[in-house]
Amino acid sequence: MYEYLKPEWDGGWGKGDGVATATAKTVPVVEATRPSSPVPLPPIDRTYKLFIGGKQVRPDQGYSRKIVGPDGRVLGEVAEGNRKDVRNAVEAAHAAEGWGKGSGHTRAQILYFIAENLATRAAEFAARIGREEVDASIARLFTYAAWADKWDGAVHHTPIRGVTLAMNEPIGVLGIATPNDFPLLGFVSLVAPAVAVGNTVIVIPSETNPIAATEFYTVLETSDVPDGVINVVTGAKDQLAKVLAEHDDVDGMWYFGTAAGVKAVELASAANMKRTWTSARGRDWLDPREGEGREFLRHASEVKNIWIPYGE
Repeated sequence: MYEYLKPEWDGGWGKGDGVATATAKTVPVVEATRPSSPVPLPPIDRTYKLFIGGKQVRPDQGYSRKIVGPDGRVLGEVAEGNRKDVRNAVEAAHAAEGWGKGSGHTRAQILYFIAENLATRAAEFAARIGREEVDASIARLFTYAAWADKWDGAVHHTPIRGVTLAMNEPIGVLGIATPNDFPLLGFVSLVAPAVAVGNTVIVIPSETNPIAATEFYTVLETSDVPDGVINVVTGAKDQLAKVLAEHDDVDGMWYFGTAAGVKAVELASAANMKRTWTSARGRDWLDPREGEGREFLRHASEVKNIWIPYGE
């Protein structure tokens, strides 16, 4: 019966554990060939989700849009966030308020870890946006990791018998709309100083090329970043920025984009007295003089003055 039931790939071996039968000795063994697929498998279409509360989540309405490269090739699809997604992100950011109450040393170690994990995937990111931008992003993360526990206050002399301590503190929950050019470096250059001093952020990445930022949150997932510290909502940049500016539970808003977008953010922030930092002027984000430094740390923090009187 074995001759009738043996599998096709059996080249003549009989029953037992590798013991050849008489039939196997007389029948020549024919080497089996692996059948080739007549039709190549199509590439898998990937839809990038939002990143809220440390998790990849689907958008509220389930919409997505295609991202097309300069050559007309579809690079992927990203989620289309809306007002409800922004509200969820703000709630997640408030839930992570312990980030600003922790030590600067802890924040520094996590930023170093992010930089190290991005460095291990540098070739993957460089294939999308170029090696120069990836290397600059890694260097910028190391820069703000070094600043995280060194952004100290000062002691002011006062006319009374005492001193005034000027302490740098985080603003709280920041909304950040990043520039469309330099999709990874612009993202890192704004997010890193904000979280280095203790803020939690809701980030709207580049509208034209958000895939670098959505890939970057896979780095965050493996870098011990607490849930809710960095939230990413993709979609129409100016519309989402206006929603963030109008939100009463967002303490500050950064916007880098068009003049019309700047005006809309400033007007929307006036009603709730939100602190803003906006710019419609392009920057060379590769240049450390324009893309990093104390300017960013000052905008990411507020000063609390403590008066301490003393006697003779």
